[in-house]
Amino acid sequence: MQLNLDRDIVFFDVETTGLNVVRDRIVQIALVKLGKNNPEPTEFSTLVNPGIPISEESMAIHGITPKDLANKPTFRQLAQKIWDFIGNADLAGYNSNRFDVPMLMEEFARVGMEFDVSKRRLIDVQRIFYKMEPRTLKAAYRLYCGKEMTDAHDALADVRATIEVFHGQLTAYEGKDLLDEDGNLIPAPIKNDMQALHAFTNDLNFLDATQKLRVQPDGTVVFNFGKYVGQPVREVLAKDKNYYFWIQEKEFSSQLKQIMKQLMKEIERK
Repeated sequence: MQLNLDRDIVFFDVETTGLNVVRDRIVQIALVKLGKNNPEPTEFSTLVNPGIPISEESMAIHGITPKDLANKPTFRQLAQKIWDFIGNADLAGYNSNRFDVPMLMEEFARVGMEFDVSKRRLIDVQRIFYKMEPRTLKAAYRLYCGKEMTDAHDALADVRATIEVFHGQLTAYEGKDLLDEDGNLIPAPIKNDMQALHAFTNDLNFLDATQKLRVQPDGTVVFNFGKYVGQPVREVLAKDKNYYFWIQEKEFSSQLKQIMKQLMKEIERK
C-alpha cells in the first residue's frame, strides 16, 4: 500500500544502555525515511558509543556489548547527520511516543540541539495495535469464549468470565510453542500447570509488584529507585539501616515492606 503522505515520515528505533530516558543513552539508532515525493525508502543506521556502561539486562536483549562500540562515534559526532536526515519529517515507531522519541530528544539536548516535536506528527504503531485490539476482559471473553459479556464490571460476573477465559486460553494454546520477542523458542508455555503459569505470567526480574526491587541476571537484588538505585539491597541495608526504617515509614507497598523485613532478618542473622 502506498502511504498517503503530505510530508516526509521517518520510522525509527533505538537500542539503549537501559530504560531510563534521562539517564541512559543510545547505543544504536536506525531510521528509514519515506519521502512525500520519493516512494523509495532511504535508510540510515549506526552504532553509537554511549560513553556510559550498558546494563546487563539491555545487553541480554539487544546483544550489543561495549567491545562492539569501542571505536564507534558518539552521539555528539553523529547528531548533525541524524538531525539533517530527519529534517522536518514526521516521526513513527513502535512504542516510540513513550520511549524512542523522548530518548532522542534527550540525546539532542545533551549536545545543545533542541529537537522540537511540537510541529511534527507522531505516530506510534503500538498504540494502534493496543487501541484496535483492546486488552479488556470483555474483548478476551469475546476472543476465547465466542460470547458477549452483558454484565461487565459486576464483580461476580467478571470473576466468572475470567474463569471461562482462563479455560479458553488453556484450550486455545495447548501444545502451541511461543517464539518470544527476542527470538527464543519457548515450548508450549501455556499448560494446565499452575507453577508453569505462575512463571509465565510474572515478571521474575522484579521481587515486588511496584518494581522497586530488581533481580539482576546473577541473582543479586538491587534497588530500582531512590538514592541507592542500582546498588545491592543487602549491602545497602548492612551499612545504612536508617534507609530500611525510612522505607518502613513511608508510603511504599506492604509487599515491599514485607520483603525488606525478610531481607533485614537475613542480614541480622549473619
